[in-house]
Amino acid sequence: MTGTGFISTTIPYVNARPHLGHALEFVETDAYARFMRTHLDDVFFLTGSDENALKNVLAAETAGIATADLVARNAASFQDLLARLGCAPDHFVRTSVDPLHLAGATEIWQRMAAAGDIYSRAYEGLYCVGCEQFYEPGELVDGACPEHLTAPEPVREQNYFFRLSRYQDDLLKCLESGELVIHPETRRNEVISFVRAGLQDISISRSAHRARGWGIPVPGDDSQVMYVWIDALTNYTNALGWTAGDPRYERFWAGAARRVHVMGKGVIRFHAVYWPAMLLSAGLPLPTDLVVHGYITAGGRKIGKSLGNAVDPVALVERFGARAVRYALLATFAPFGDGDITEERIVAAYNTDLANGLGNLVNRVTSMVGRYRGSVVPAGDRAGGLGPAVATAASGFDQAMAAFDHRAAVQHLTTLVGRANSYVDEHAPWHLAKQPSEADRLDTCLLHTAAAVRAAAVLLRPVLPDAAAEILAALGQPADLRLAADDWLGAGMAGARVEKPAAIFPRIDAPAT
Repeated sequence: MTGTGFISTTIPYVNARPHLGHALEFVETDAYARFMRTHLDDVFFLTGSDENALKNVLAAETAGIATADLVARNAASFQDLLARLGCAPDHFVRTSVDPLHLAGATEIWQRMAAAGDIYSRAYEGLYCVGCEQFYEPGELVDGACPEHLTAPEPVREQNYFFRLSRYQDDLLKCLESGELVIHPETRRNEVISFVRAGLQDISISRSAHRARGWGIPVPGDDSQVMYVWIDALTNYTNALGWTAGDPRYERFWAGAARRVHVMGKGVIRFHAVYWPAMLLSAGLPLPTDLVVHGYITAGGRKIGKSLGNAVDPVALVERFGARAVRYALLATFAPFGDGDITEERIVAAYNTDLANGLGNLVNRVTSMVGRYRGSVVPAGDRAGGLGPAVATAASGFDQAMAAFDHRAAVQHLTTLVGRANSYVDEHAPWHLAKQPSEADRLDTCLLHTAAAVRAAAVLLRPVLPDAAAEILAALGQPADLRLAADDWLGAGMAGARVEKPAAIFPRIDAPAT
């Protein structure tokens, strides 16, 4: 497939340091971006920080520091987490200071106003500061916000509103035609049901007084600031510089083959209903895919800063290593459901699949090629052997990642590794090496196992890019190697010079009980 692509995470509030839920979304999106690059000419990966929120102001007041200082400090902690996890976004947008974002948010507001979709009226409702969202009484659980389990505060003020109701039919058409695809299907059905039930106009500004003067001013009315969600939802196009005539906007948004956005299930209404309606009003193209993941839980309960049960991903990385944390998130977490990620699960997944599985296979193959064929992969018979297993794993991995199911994709990889290790045991090259008459069989065994390791490394690249590069280097292959569908087993493998690497996946200790 040719063309370009775009993929983004939601941009988290930076009233505190990141928790493990943020790490999940970062790692998922980074893996999807790396996979997309194997099928497209180029992909732009965007993330950032949502800084114009009242909760950021309140957190700064509690800490006794300026809001600008608090968001800058915490935004840096999110950027640090991305780096620690091996995530490589092309841009990190900070919504309180990025000039492209400020210009784009203002322009989209003005376009919506020019379309007749913005008006002013008094508004009264129940507001959850944690969600930065108004709730209807019927949406509360025992009078509390369903996300944060706290009672929302009553608010009455004069606001600007967006005519969301005007876009009900257009949104339904986009959703039902597949112009805008939501993964998984259950979330698509949920959104369609919500839209069909009737859309109400939404408040899109707050008084500058209640916002403590923090936020992007409403064009032509300094007494109001843009509601944080409305400001934030424009960042995905703004970061590409569309108001400045930046060619990246045409390349990675307007002219892109895929425009993918990854989000948690708690913000689906904003990204699957409000944002597309705003883009329609402003005359900008819609995303092509919305990918909705579940929550990381602790004892079955969502983790979060405001809930007091946040898990520090930096501490996990420092204790177990980035490869173990990243692998556990992608290999054990269901992409569309909720689930616990425990220290025991992190260690078990890493030791079983990587240290004992792929790492052991790499060690065996490079050692045997070095011992029996002078570190040069021989030209054996390419037919049969591990060829079918490699082809099945490659096809399954590709299909699973195309469906945004990283866990299923990794399962295809681990199946291949298991089959390759079994193949080594079945053919016992250490016995073949003692019999000159079995030289051809030994060559074929070494070729197939080396090619299987190479295929496993290429499949591993979206999951653990640095480890994949180390494995490919040990096989004398370039880090950016691409293999055609009919080329997984052969070309470029025979004659390659291999070198046994230092332990790529050393075992890690189980957590103390």
